[in-house]
Amino acid sequence: MTTIEPSAAATARPSLRDARERFLSGGQLPLGVPEEVVAAWRRARFFGVPHDLEAPATDPVRPVESALLVAARPVLDRIVPALGTGRSLLVLTDERLRVLWTAGSVPGLGACPVLSEREVGNNSAALALRARRRAEVHGPEHFLDRWQDVSAVSVPVLAPENGQVLGTLTVASRPCAARPPHPQAALAEAAAAAVETELRARAGRAERVLLDAYLRAARGKDRAVAALDGRNRLISGAAQGLLTPEVLGALERTAVAARHADLPGSGEVAGEVGPSAGTERVVPDASAVLPDDALASGESVELPESAGCTARVTPVRLDGGVIGVVAVLEPREDPAPSVSGSPLPPVALAGSSVPWRHAVGRAVELARTREPLLLTGERGTGKSALARELLGPGDARVADAARDAGLDRVLSAWQADRPLLLRHAERLAQPGVAALNSLLDTHPDAPLLVTYTPGAPAGPCLQRLLDKLSARSVTLPPLRERTEDIRELLSALAPRPAPGLPPLTWTLDALRALERYPWPGNVTELAHVVRALAEHRRASGPVRRSELPDTVRDGPAARPLSPMEHAERAAILEALRRHGGNKARAAAALGIGRATLYRKLRGYRG
Repeated sequence: MTTIEPSAAATARPSLRDARERFLSGGQLPLGVPEEVVAAWRRARFFGVPHDLEAPATDPVRPVESALLVAARPVLDRIVPALGTGRSLLVLTDERLRVLWTAGSVPGLGACPVLSEREVGNNSAALALRARRRAEVHGPEHFLDRWQDVSAVSVPVLAPENGQVLGTLTVASRPCAARPPHPQAALAEAAAAAVETELRARAGRAERVLLDAYLRAARGKDRAVAALDGRNRLISGAAQGLLTPEVLGALERTAVAARHADLPGSGEVAGEVGPSAGTERVVPDASAVLPDDALASGESVELPESAGCTARVTPVRLDGGVIGVVAVLEPREDPAPSVSGSPLPPVALAGSSVPWRHAVGRAVELARTREPLLLTGERGTGKSALARELLGPGDARVADAARDAGLDRVLSAWQADRPLLLRHAERLAQPGVAALNSLLDTHPDAPLLVTYTPGAPAGPCLQRLLDKLSARSVTLPPLRERTEDIRELLSALAPRPAPGLPPLTWTLDALRALERYPWPGNVTELAHVVRALAEHRRASGPVRRSELPDTVRDGPAARPLSPMEHAERAAILEALRRHGGNKARAAAALGIGRATLYRKLRGYRG
């Protein structure tokens, strides 16, 4: 490694270099070391990153030509002259921190094909990806020995349509002041903004090209055509009756796979950070839409056995890359029913709405192979219930991270060929996540079914686990997006009545209130309401609206409420419940006038 004389930046915080040496030797750290830096060093040690690493621990597969790289190349090529010879290095990574492109050089900064913390420890690109904002790491804040004389600033590159992080842009240089902003922070932010602008412009072009391809393929009366790119769908009227959720899911996966496939003739992707990188060949800027004879060259796509049609798919290209596909559908001799009448998947769970059937059908299809499967969704959407249905009767082992966050007892006794249901993966402690990652590294086809409720940002170790399972994941819809299932769920959730008693029924007014309520707790919350009514109501006959809980009976507020208004509304509804709906008594109990209570209730409705 090239030695650089300490600058003012390196001596501005003399304790940090000393603190790192003490950390590596197991000594006591001095006071004043930033906690976030110590936490980053600890993560590197947990991941097993050697501080004297000279070459990457793994040799990752070079990423294929991507939309981010195609859009960023012309922008970055214009910026390269501003770097200066031997003074700065410009690095572009994808969302997995694999290096896509580099230019420039910094003495002492060698090759590195991936910048994930798991591989190289603390660095600005990993920090920017996790925080979704500009991040800087200076000198001894790095974990690796060879980066002790390097300062770097990184900025995330966001997708224009949804804000998803597509990658990072980093400028690395010789040591500078170990406090923001980095001298080239403005350059990094301007470059990232220019790349996002280019992505936005290309996204508009891609949508127009996909639309043009769809219109050309849909010429002719009653032709069943669908154009998809993984985000947008263009479906002809004739195709609507053939596209069951299972068929649509198969075509969506085909479109996504086509967009990520390695294309012949595309430029080689750089995979190293170093002075010799940055010489890749540029993809020619030539738009190519669906040619006139494209339908003849389409390839058949394998659809589910229950599909009532066949599909021939042709990729749609733009700037040398695939942006989507056009599918031409043909009904079979014995066509399958339309979406509205398609049979339920072989899972005994209530619900016949299209969103629910689509999610369950996808889960059933994935569960046919003994590989890991991830079920995600809001709390109470039925992830565990669906998981048990998918596993079926047998000797599946069940682990709950809410009770055993480290999975110590379960994983030590688990046989990799025996199905395992892991609930509440979001509550896993770091040792449990690490053990599970190691297990999947050695047994990537383990019959593992995981449920996960998104919420707090996932740590790097848990995010790695979720990334592994993302290709085989299903998101269950919340109850508010399938309210047509509520009446069916009421029958399924009601406990069996005692002998001689009628089953629980509902008035039309009560049903309407149940269907208008947003159910933040989803099916679990609905189940609690149904069981409470079945066990504690004294009246006979159908359940009336007045018997429902206050929040369900009165429905959501007609306008967004502030936190204070939410609290006031909940207190008023509780007082009304305690006093049998008598507003005068409720107002007296709350210490407010009856006119004030009326005014507040009107305000919540308006």
